[in-house]
Amino acid sequence: MKDRTYTALIALFGVVLGVLATLLVIRFTGDRKKFDGDYDRWRKLNLILYEVEKNYVDTIDMKAMTDAAVEAALSRLDPHTVYLPPVQLEASETELAGNFEGIGIQFNVPNDTAIVLNVIPGGPSEKAGLMQGDRIMKVDSSVIAGNRTPQDSMVARMKGPAGSKVLVTVRRDGTDIPFEITRGKIPVHCVDAAFMINDTTGYIRLSKFTRTTYQEFSAAADKLLASGMSKLIFDLRDNTGGYFDQAFLVCNEFLAEGDPVVYMEGLHRKRQDFEADGRGRLQDIGLVVLINESSASSSEIFAGAMQDNDRGVIVGRRSFGKGLVQEPINFTDGSGIRLTVSRFYTPSGRCIQKPYSDDYAYDIYERYAHGEMTDADSIKIDRSKEYRTRNGRIVYGGGGIVPDVFVPVDTTRAGDFFIQSNKKALQMRFASAMFDRYRRTLASIDDFGALSRYLDALDLKSRFLEYAAGEGVVLKPSEEKDFDTYMMPQIKALTGRYSKLDDEAFYRFYLEIDETVAKAIETTGL
Repeated sequence: MKDRTYTALIALFGVVLGVLATLLVIRFTGDRKKFDGDYDRWRKLNLILYEVEKNYVDTIDMKAMTDAAVEAALSRLDPHTVYLPPVQLEASETELAGNFEGIGIQFNVPNDTAIVLNVIPGGPSEKAGLMQGDRIMKVDSSVIAGNRTPQDSMVARMKGPAGSKVLVTVRRDGTDIPFEITRGKIPVHCVDAAFMINDTTGYIRLSKFTRTTYQEFSAAADKLLASGMSKLIFDLRDNTGGYFDQAFLVCNEFLAEGDPVVYMEGLHRKRQDFEADGRGRLQDIGLVVLINESSASSSEIFAGAMQDNDRGVIVGRRSFGKGLVQEPINFTDGSGIRLTVSRFYTPSGRCIQKPYSDDYAYDIYERYAHGEMTDADSIKIDRSKEYRTRNGRIVYGGGGIVPDVFVPVDTTRAGDFFIQSNKKALQMRFASAMFDRYRRTLASIDDFGALSRYLDALDLKSRFLEYAAGEGVVLKPSEEKDFDTYMMPQIKALTGRYSKLDDEAFYRFYLEIDETVAKAIETTGL
């Protein structure tokens, strides 16, 4: 039989994999059909999909079939090479772009109702008249309050293309008020907090590496330098990574000219080395980097560069171990793939990527099960892969960045009162109730000292215990000490978030019970 060109199938499948199936050979032996499938060029898979489309007993969605085939094929590679349908691809790119299109608010959902936590200055909601503390009852005609609407569904209803309109109905002081809001471009900040812990030590918390990370980090560093910063605690805990170029630029701020930052290499990619240019403004700043099991990718590049150059002390727990270079390949139908083309290596030669395993997706749970979160001796490291830092210190491979100073997960203060309060989200609900009562004063405070004094004057402890008792959660006398030292800072942090200081207030209060920060200060003398 002559070769066939399967035009319809190429349009669906070839756009995804870039493979032309023009040389398929079909031969007949008797009444049996034989296929000459070429695995290297995916021709067999193309042919199977063609036969399904032409001969299957029922009507099928060929696009869904193609997507399923691609997902199945890529699942045989590493865990991070993935196919992203149009909706997922858009969401992925929006998260790292540094902005999104929507109405410009932040909200919490403490009692099955979204409460506006912050109205982004200059954004569409502020212009329309929304205020901090408003309860969001409806979005267009959809009721989202009191019916267990998932939070991601709330977000999806409020987001939309810039220039489009949405009707948001809020409840304010018992009155329902409709606001027609024209959506716009909303900046997404990646520096959660930047402030001075003491006269000489600054603190910056970075949530991800977006397109605006270097710009935001530079502005935060400038502010702290002007306040007398000579030492910095750089918090990369729970930072899942992002754009490599932004991580490189931040690394460059701390390293001398010629210092190695990272290199990447793959089967089809020659080794590329990246070095600092010596123009960084923070080369003389004392540095501590905080990481944990959720610090990944670009966070690990930064931590590895600082550790191998003996530029800073790494404090916390072993990082996630994602050291793969993902190359985006996008297609005209709005879908795309993220294809692993190289691996990242720290300056000493350590591969950041942890080994693939059958339980790869549950690695964090395995760390808990094997005691790694509470005991440094249980950390899985490959002692056969020994490397040395610039000053000759031994570091090990095996995936992720092992900290210089280990800080275990603290499980000792999670008593019954704390657990029961968490189950009912009492801390968050109480903070919301306090804001409702003291909104005018609380929302106007922009100085941390004034905020701390104001919250102390409110006698939050007795008020919270009364509130909790009303929910059936009663503090035992034996738990009072832990409540004072562990839960009260949380309650202050959540309540203080409703002030003008926003996340800065939250983290400043929360640092009082942050064991990792305490260990960083104790170990390094910050």
